[in-house]
Amino acid sequence: MTQHTAETPAGTERAAGPSTGRLVGIDLARGLAVFGMFAAHLGPDPSEGGATGFLMELTHGRSSALFALLAGFSLILLTGRRAPKTGRAGRQAVTRVVIRAFVLLALGQALTLAGAPVFVILAFYGLYFLLVLPLHRLSARTLGLIAAGGALVLPQVLYVIRLRLEDGGLDGAFWTWPTGADGLVSLLFTGTYPALTWLPFVIAGMAVARLDLASHSVRIRLAVTGAALAVVGHGGSWLALHLVPGGASPHVGSAWGAGSVTSAWWSDVAEYPSSDTAAWLLVASPHSETTPSIVGSTGVALLVLCACLAATEAWPRFRHLVKPVIAVGAMSLTAYVFHIAGMYVLGIEELPSSPLRVLAGFIVAVTVFAAGWSCFFRRGPLEWCLAEVTKVAELVK
Repeated sequence: MTQHTAETPAGTERAAGPSTGRLVGIDLARGLAVFGMFAAHLGPDPSEGGATGFLMELTHGRSSALFALLAGFSLILLTGRRAPKTGRAGRQAVTRVVIRAFVLLALGQALTLAGAPVFVILAFYGLYFLLVLPLHRLSARTLGLIAAGGALVLPQVLYVIRLRLEDGGLDGAFWTWPTGADGLVSLLFTGTYPALTWLPFVIAGMAVARLDLASHSVRIRLAVTGAALAVVGHGGSWLALHLVPGGASPHVGSAWGAGSVTSAWWSDVAEYPSSDTAAWLLVASPHSETTPSIVGSTGVALLVLCACLAATEAWPRFRHLVKPVIAVGAMSLTAYVFHIAGMYVLGIEELPSSPLRVLAGFIVAVTVFAAGWSCFFRRGPLEWCLAEVTKVAELVK
């Protein structure tokens, strides 16, 4: 198997052969997710309104969901896409995933302890990989059913656990670390990207990776599924907030003081739920950790992915034009750390609040760097380091 960098930001390698070209669309989707992440962190405040505010708000949470879905795709690429690796190759692949997971955990905690101005997702990603790794041999259908079941059940479980933590029913101190890094309670339940409700994204990505994406009919069905999920998730939330008695509860507030309560069916304007209401479970805003949110965001991620796959295959000239974006997607771990380092150097702390020119500067800088670097190297700097570290897996017999 020939390795290639396409970090999510968690690393991947792709198989040589006809399917390799198909995965250019994956890197394009990942590159767009990088830009969306930049917009969420470095763009103007969505509360400013207008077209710019609307576009900025669309990136909140949805870029992270796309990354999580692509993380699952990457895990399957590492462990065998169309058929799981077996024997020594299988053991080495699993070891490689475990090593990458712990590197991401360590790197994420280091960035958090260093005072990163954003909620660092890397440690959460590392835990995602460890938790879903036992599922890597399952079929697309089984993985899809598990992802669906998780989306339906886990948000309610998380809601109850958070209430217990708030009431002191669970000993959160036992799970936390006094250093200020993300402890297990944060990584699993209370953090910005809690594993309990982000695993469905990852498992859905694993299911997609098992599909024959070279087939037009498969891609069409996948796109239709994505559209249906987006409508059910966001549309269902809209109906619930408007029609269910108490749905637009006053306990569901506004984080930026913009928009009405009922806009929480799509917009990241609501705060976390109060402990005395379950109305929060009806919203679909990003990071709300609800069933409508997971279903809707998964649908949007699938639509973006299908569009990227179709565009890069149908129009070779388009693929050439977006080659710099594809390069960014191929080294998204480097891009992620780059934007955190850049924010630290420039003293950017209040998010989101930067002028549009700051966002444009970051996007241009990382795109130029990625395009230039890819002319000489197959992997980004941090992707190369990650690949070198995982070479120890070759010692597994």
